[in-house]
Amino acid sequence: MSDDPQDIDALAKGGRTNVAGFILRLAARIPFLFIAGRLYGPDLVGRFAIAVVVVELAALLATLGMKRGLAQALAATDRPHAHVVWDAMALALVASLIASAVLWRFPQLLYPNSPIVGLDRWLPLIVIAIAWSDVSLAALAYRLNVKAAVTARAVVEPWTISGAAWVFSFVTIRDGLVLSYVASMTAALLASIVPFLRSYGLPHGWRPQLGRLARLARANAPLAGADALEWGSRNVDRFILGLVFTPAIVGIYYMAQQVASLPQKLKTSFDPVLGPVITRALAIGDRAAVARQVRQVAFWIIAAQGCLALTGSIPGEAVMGIVGPQFVAGTAALAFLLFAEVLASPGAVCESALVYIARHRNLAISAVMLFVQIGLSFAFIFLMRALDWPVTWQAAGPAVALMTSVGLTSLIKARLLRRILHAPVSPFRWPILWAAGTATAVGGAFTLLPPRLEWAELMFGVPAIAGTYLFILWRRAFGPADRALFGSVPSGDDATLPNVGSPVR
Repeated sequence: MSDDPQDIDALAKGGRTNVAGFILRLAARIPFLFIAGRLYGPDLVGRFAIAVVVVELAALLATLGMKRGLAQALAATDRPHAHVVWDAMALALVASLIASAVLWRFPQLLYPNSPIVGLDRWLPLIVIAIAWSDVSLAALAYRLNVKAAVTARAVVEPWTISGAAWVFSFVTIRDGLVLSYVASMTAALLASIVPFLRSYGLPHGWRPQLGRLARLARANAPLAGADALEWGSRNVDRFILGLVFTPAIVGIYYMAQQVASLPQKLKTSFDPVLGPVITRALAIGDRAAVARQVRQVAFWIIAAQGCLALTGSIPGEAVMGIVGPQFVAGTAALAFLLFAEVLASPGAVCESALVYIARHRNLAISAVMLFVQIGLSFAFIFLMRALDWPVTWQAAGPAVALMTSVGLTSLIKARLLRRILHAPVSPFRWPILWAAGTATAVGGAFTLLPPRLEWAELMFGVPAIAGTYLFILWRRAFGPADRALFGSVPSGDDATLPNVGSPVR
C-alpha cells in the first residue's frame, strides 16, 4: 500500500503553491480584461478570441499528449531522464513546425469571419513557444517543481499580456492584442525553459532517434486526443459563435469566458502534482489510494470553484460591468459558464486517473460528449432564434450546452472510474449544498441594492457571499485531510474524510 498521508501531503503542498499562483493569475488577468475591453472593444477582442482558439489547439496537439504522458514515460524508463525529456522536446518541435506551417498557409482558419490584415498571418509562429513551454513545465512537474509553472503561467504570462496590451494600444490598435499575446507566450517560454535547463541540463550523449520518437508519439496518442477533446469542450463554443455571430458578439462571450475560466485554472493547476502521485500509486497497484486521491483533490477543487461561481454569478452584471458597459450583455453566459466549471471538475479529476488505466474508453467518452455539446450548442442557438429571443441570449446557448455536456461527462467518467478502482470517487458532500444555498440568500439581498450602489454590491456583497459559503464548508465539510491544504497533513488514520462529508457512492 502507498503511504496515503504522504500522498495527500504532496497534493496539499502542490495545491497551496498553485492556489497562490491562482490568486496571482486572478490579480493579473483583471487588468488585461479591463484594458482589452475598454481600449480595444468587442470587435477586436472577438477576432483575437477566435484566432487564439485555433493557435492554442495547434499548440496542444503539438505536445502530443506529453503534458501528462511525460510523467508516465519518465516513471517507466531506465534511460537518463534528460534524454527522455529531450526526446519529448524534439517531438514537440517537429509537430509545432508542421502546425505553424499549416496555419500560416491557411490563415482563414484563424479568422473565419473577417479579412486577414496586418500581422494576422504571422500569429501561428508562436505555436512553438507554447508547446515547448508546456513540455518543459511537464518535465519539471515530474520532479514536483510546481513553482516554475506558477511563475510562468500565473505571473510572467498574465502580467506580460496585460502590460503589453496597454503599451501596444498606443502603437497599433489593430495588431495590439496579437502582439501582446506573442509577447506573453515568449516570456512564458523563457520562464519555463530556464528552470528546465537548470533541473535537467543539456542532454549529453543524446541523439534524436526517429524510431524512438515515433514510438513515443504513438504511445501518447490517446493522451493527446484526451487533452484535445477536453480543451475543445471549453473552446468549441467560441468557434461556433464565430461561425454564427459577428465578432462583437464573440468578443462579449470571450470576456465572460475569460472570467469563468479562472476557476478552471484551479483544476489544471493540480495536474502537475496529481499526475505523478497517481502514476506512483498505480505502479505499486494501490488503486484504493488512487480513489482517495481523486476524491480529495476533486473536493478541494469543487469547494473553491463553488465559491468563485457564486461570487461571480450572483453580482454578474456588476462583474461584467468592470470590463466595460457593452460587456454586461454577457452576464447570462457568465453564470452558465461558471457553474459549468463546477460540474466539470469531478470528470476532469477522474480523467487524471483514467488516462493511465482506461485511456481508450476515456477518449471515446470525451469524443462522444464533445459531439453532444456541439449539437446542443447549435440546437439552443437556432431554437432561441426561432423564438425570436434577443441575440445576447442566443449567444448564451453554447454556455448552456457546455454546462449540460460536462455535467453528464462527469457522471459517466466517475461511474467508470469507480467500477475500475472498486472504490467510490465522488467528491460530493451535502454541506456543499447547504453552504451554496445560504450564500445565495446572502448575495441575493445585495443584488436588491439600487444601481447607484453597484459598487457596494461588489465591495461588500462578494466578501459576504464568499465568507458565508467558506465558513459553512469549514465547519461542516472539512476534515483533517482537507485542512492539510492549509497546513501539514495529519499522520496515520487521522488523514481521512470527515463523517459529515463522506463521499456519495
